[in-house]
Amino acid sequence: MSGLSILIPIALGMGAFGLAVFFWAMKNGQFDDLDGAAQRILIDEEDED
Repeated sequence: MSGLSILIPIALGMGAFGLAVFFWAMKNGQFDDLDGAAQRILIDEEDED
């Protein structure tokens, strides 16, 4: 039982950290243009040598 008293707060802390990182990424615009990255991979750009 004493193991759970250690593991539960650690799990809650890791979950809160993950949620904080997710909201930080949302605030910094990491998920603004999801379609642009998907379409950019399909565009062929020829080298200008």
